Amino acid sequence: MSRSPQTEPSSDGVAAVERALAIVDAVAQRTDTISLADLSRATGFYKSTLLRLIASLEKSALVVRRADGRYALGPYAHRLGRAYEATYRLTETVQPLLQQLVDQGTESASFHAYHDAQSRMCLLRVDSHHSTLDRIRVGDLLPLDKGAAGRLLTAYLVKRQAPREAGLALISMGERDPNCAAVACPVFGPDGEMCGAISLSGPKERFTPAAIKKMSRLATQAAATATQALGGRWPKA
Repeated sequence: MSRSPQTEPSSDGVAAVERALAIVDAVAQRTDTISLADLSRATGFYKSTLLRLIASLEKSALVVRRADGRYALGPYAHRLGRAYEATYRLTETVQPLLQQLVDQGTESASFHAYHDAQSRMCLLRVDSHHSTLDRIRVGDLLPLDKGAAGRLLTAYLVKRQAPREAGLALISMGERDPNCAAVACPVFGPDGEMCGAISLSGPKERFTPAAIKKMSRLATQAAATATQALGGRWPKA
């Protein structure tokens, strides 16, 4: 018997997938479990819609319902995270470089990656030794169109056009937060694609010309080292 051709997924099916992923994202944003009422507020979905979609997410182990009725990421989410990390070896490669930057007296060091058309995600973070910090945590979503790291990701992954300063650090002063500044540099993977940005960020008043010059040099060196360790090719000057 001949096999009938597969049909394209309906728009309703696509919308259901998008809603399900929105639920996973809302759960992932929390450092603790989340109630159904908080999920409804975070996603804008009716509780009946949430319960229907969560049933499917529970079957795939992306979300689990705890004994107290609250929700958390399931074991399959952990598997995805392990697979992502194994693919890019980010923690093993980049985390020591971030620590080294901070130990050299820089501002707080982070690694940001593209998340969606509006945002980037902080995947790795080492706080600086300064008493005052910018408040960024692993898992935080930040604007894709603001800040040095966001502008780099936009240039390479959205516009597909390297900025004029390709291979060098970019600076942002008060773009995302009027009181904060950042220096960021791109990191490239084995396929030549930018896989993320190393960012040094903190209170704007500490970004003096001398500090910017030092951090730009150190961030560039760290990004080049990370690129080479990940099997990428660092752009020629």
